[in-house]
Amino acid sequence: MAYTWNRIVVKVGTSLLTTPDNDFSPACITGIVKELCSLRQGGKEIILVTSGAIGAGMCSLGLKHRPTTIPLKQACAAIGQSCLMNTYEQLFGEHQQIIAQVLLTHHELANRRSYLNTYNTLLTLLQYNTIPIINENDTVAVDEIKFGDNDTLSSLVAQLIEADLLILLTDIDGLYSKTPDGKRFGELIPLVENITPEIVDMAKGTKNKFTTGGMSTKITAAQIATAAGITVIILNGRVNGIISDAISGKGCGTTFIAKADKISSRKRWIMYGLKISGEIIIDNGAREAVLNQGKSLLPSGIIEVKGHFEEGDAVIVNGIHGNSIAKGLINYSKGAIAKIKGKQSSQIEEILGYKYSDEIIHRDNLVIFEV
Repeated sequence: MAYTWNRIVVKVGTSLLTTPDNDFSPACITGIVKELCSLRQGGKEIILVTSGAIGAGMCSLGLKHRPTTIPLKQACAAIGQSCLMNTYEQLFGEHQQIIAQVLLTHHELANRRSYLNTYNTLLTLLQYNTIPIINENDTVAVDEIKFGDNDTLSSLVAQLIEADLLILLTDIDGLYSKTPDGKRFGELIPLVENITPEIVDMAKGTKNKFTTGGMSTKITAAQIATAAGITVIILNGRVNGIISDAISGKGCGTTFIAKADKISSRKRWIMYGLKISGEIIIDNGAREAVLNQGKSLLPSGIIEVKGHFEEGDAVIVNGIHGNSIAKGLINYSKGAIAKIKGKQSSQIEEILGYKYSDEIIHRDNLVIFEV
C-alpha cells in the first residue's frame, strides 16, 4: 500500500559518497539526487542530512585513515564541506532544484531559542520549495557539542520539524539477524514493531575508516524518531529507485513502526536535544510518585546528587538501584540541592534564603522513561 508521507528526512551516509576504493565521487549519488528532486516536484517536502565532509577532505588531502585529532578532523571538514556542497549544487542544479546549506552543532538544538529558530528557518526553506541540506558543523564542533554521528542528527532533525518519515540510506539492504554461528548477516528483518534488546544486539557491527557510524547508530536514530511518532526505514542507497519503491509501499529494507503515543515537542527537546549535566538519585517513595502518580519531583525524595549542574540544566533521575527513571530540567543547582535534599518544600526558603519553586523538577519538564 502507499502511505501519506509528506515531510521526509533522508540521510545519506559517507559510504554512498565514496567508491569501493574510498575515493569521493559524486557519481555515486546521482540516482539519489534524481529521486529526491522527483519527490520534491511531486509535492513532497524533502530534507537531506548528509555525511561526507570529513571523508571528502581526507580524499583531497590523500589521507588513508580517519583523523584522530580534533584539529585535523576540523581541517578535513573545512576542506571537504565546500567540495561536498559544490557536488550537491551541481547535481541538484541539473534538475533545477534549489538547495540550502544548514550546518548544525548540538548547541543549536540544546538551546530552546535557537532550537525554535532552527525550526522556523527549515520550515521557511520548505515553504519556498527548497531542499535543505544539513550536516554537522564539524569545522567548529568539539566533543561537548557534537551529535556524534549523522544518523543521530537526522533523527533529531526529523523530530524537530515533525517529519512523517525518516529514511536512512546506507550500503546494505537493512537490518539483518545474526546467524547461530555469530556471523554478521543472517536474514533481512523487514519490519520492527518494537526496538528490543535483541534488536539492539543485532545492530552491533561494522563501520569503516571513513565513517563514524554503523548499524548501531541507525538503531539509536530509529529509537529517537519512532518515539516522536516518525516511521523509519533503512534502505540500500545503491539500489536504483529504492526511495520511491519504499514510499509507494513495496516493502523495501527494514521499517521501524512509529509509536502511536508520541511525546510532545517540548518533551522531545528535553529528551533528545539536551546533554546530561548531572544525576539525581531518589528513594522508592519518590520513584512511585514520579512513575505511577504523575507527580513532580520534590526535595524530600532526593537521596544524592552527582555531576556539575546549574538551574535549567538537564539531569537524569535514577532509582536507588541505579536504574534510570526520567530526564528533566532542574530548578536548582547541584549545590542548592545538596543542602535541601531530604527536606520538605516548605523548608527550601529557610535553608537557601530563596525559593524558585516547590519542585526540584516540575512534571511538565520531566520525561519519563519506559520501565
